[in-house]
Amino acid sequence: MNSLFEYLLRLGDDSLIIGHRLSEWCGHGPILEEDIAMTNLSLDFIGQATSIYKYAGEVEDKGRSADDLAFLRFDREYKNLILLEQPNGDFGMTMMKQFLFDSYRKPLFERLIHSSDDMIAAIAAKSLKETKYHLKHSSEWIIRLGDGTEESRNRVQDSLDTLWRYTSELFFEDSVDEELKSSGIVPSMDGIKKDWSSYVGEILNRATLTIPINNWEQEGGRKGMHSEHLGYILTELQYMQRAYPGMEW
Repeated sequence: MNSLFEYLLRLGDDSLIIGHRLSEWCGHGPILEEDIAMTNLSLDFIGQATSIYKYAGEVEDKGRSADDLAFLRFDREYKNLILLEQPNGDFGMTMMKQFLFDSYRKPLFERLIHSSDDMIAAIAAKSLKETKYHLKHSSEWIIRLGDGTEESRNRVQDSLDTLWRYTSELFFEDSVDEELKSSGIVPSMDGIKKDWSSYVGEILNRATLTIPINNWEQEGGRKGMHSEHLGYILTELQYMQRAYPGMEW
């Protein structure tokens, strides 16, 4: 197994799947500004995925393009976090999912800009600028919804209770990470988890929300074991390339 290729798939798949989920809000946002904002967030993530997949194809060296990696793999070959494939639900659910992910992605990119792999460092540097805005946007909404009306607080607390079980996978590490860490390509998750926990705790406190206390954690996405929701995403995402192979706009 090429560890670098595997790691790039994890990065790229995260961006692709959350980007696709956000694109589902296009035309359905609660207000016009948010409709536009979420569509732009989606485009940011799809742009990240394109850059990462392009590099992954070069690393793999089997002639697969970014489009091939995005559209022509089976579900078990996707390595995205299970958190990201969960249904959008209401606006509060989407913002909570976004917030939990953004709070992880920012410290990750802050460390990847120092990667010994020049291409990863360059992708991280460009993506970090976008991610800082993503985190500001989702954090402000979590505070606004949590510290808002009784209805908005109850809804966003339910979202946190539902999604918290998936957050342990954010800090998943295996032999892929160990090999790349030894080469200075990727950072340890220890510091990232510390930064994530500190920031998430601060924002949730300001939002008057309570971190769930439970021992149930759900992982598997990094190993290609997903919830049923990914299959529905891929059915929609891959239809055109499956029906019309090689199709280009």
